Amino acid sequence: MPSLLIKNAKLFDPSAGLDMSGHIAVKDGIIRYLGGDEGTAALAAGPDAVVFDARGRMATPGLIDMHVHLRDPGNDAVETIASGAMAAVAGGFTSVVCMPNTEPPVDDEASVIFQQREARRVGFANVFPVGAITAGRKGGELAEMSQMASAGAVAFSDDGDAVPTAGLLRRALTYAKMLNRPILEHCEDESLKGEGVMDEGFMSTMLGLKGIPDECEEVIVARDVAMSRLTGAHVHIQHVSTANSVEIIRNAKLEGSRVTAEATPHHLTLTCDVVKGYDPVFKVNPPLRSEQDIVALRKGLKDGAIDAIASDHAPHLEEAKELEFAQAPSGMIGLETALGVVATKLIDEDDFTWEDLIPLLTSKPSDILGLGRGRLKVGLPGDVTIIDPDLVWTVDCERFYSKSRNCPFNGWKLKGRAVATIVSGKIMFDLEGGIDPC
Repeated sequence: MPSLLIKNAKLFDPSAGLDMSGHIAVKDGIIRYLGGDEGTAALAAGPDAVVFDARGRMATPGLIDMHVHLRDPGNDAVETIASGAMAAVAGGFTSVVCMPNTEPPVDDEASVIFQQREARRVGFANVFPVGAITAGRKGGELAEMSQMASAGAVAFSDDGDAVPTAGLLRRALTYAKMLNRPILEHCEDESLKGEGVMDEGFMSTMLGLKGIPDECEEVIVARDVAMSRLTGAHVHIQHVSTANSVEIIRNAKLEGSRVTAEATPHHLTLTCDVVKGYDPVFKVNPPLRSEQDIVALRKGLKDGAIDAIASDHAPHLEEAKELEFAQAPSGMIGLETALGVVATKLIDEDDFTWEDLIPLLTSKPSDILGLGRGRLKVGLPGDVTIIDPDLVWTVDCERFYSKSRNCPFNGWKLKGRAVATIVSGKIMFDLEGGIDPC
């Protein structure tokens, strides 16, 4: 493995109280030195180390996206592990956690091993598989959870669908607790969702589109919280979208339940009003909600009710997203825009700070999933993201590394961007140095 000396950086890791000018030495993929003495850093990295001058910009723990869809196996025209990992490092993410709703689903040991081997073959970002909760993601019998955990699955989810019954969820949580893995839940009640395609309310009525009520999410969140309390197992609520869901999760934490949650950049920034143009790029599950919901989500991030930010990167073919709104598939891509969107909307235009934001993208998702990453610390993997907080740039999805273009932020002017991404001491992306994932 190559050695690397990162010099002249602003070492920034709020989880460790680290905020100083200094240098990082990575050797054999591991951080060997972290501090203010460049000579010591150079000795730790060794004489053959590659030198990267951060020029005073932030060096943070490598960003972690705990919710992405890589479509591999089964839909390699839409995304592959290779293209998704390239998009990840271009967006500053050193690690991604991929959901199992592939074709066929990741519901056995062999599928987990395939994703890991393919990730190692293509390189770029670390890829951590999530196994399906039920066989074939059909909501019936439990999948081979123990074998998948042994093979390296970091969690279990039927993402795209909630576990259909409380009894089945109880069984899944019981097994997951024995395996020391969380259950990641997509919270939508299909009987309430029906044929809904957007948030239910004034806008859906005006547009003549069938709506999805807030309660579609909230009844499942409440059920999952109750099952966590009953079993003592860890439930993680994915892509929270409503104010009442935030309140349910906040109360569950106050009661001591093992519940964590995430919010997406699109649910933190876009309201259902953007649907008025009938552009299917804005169709997503759960749907975009109201301004009041955005306020509640941001408050939840501030007070700890919501633990992490995740992109829910969900690529689709361009021709599929060009269908009429009601017929188009749900989902948006976000790996290459997530950091810029939340930096702009939460820091530059709201009262968040980088100290608030970085743990939501590093240490907290790592802790939820037990990845052993997400921190700048001697002895941990040399995953580092170099961020220029003042860089202003315009989103151009035609230049994305992802195979898909269903980006709701195309054309946005953003402030703050990852300019280099380092995985296990190897520079995988350098915006200014001409190192790109291709």
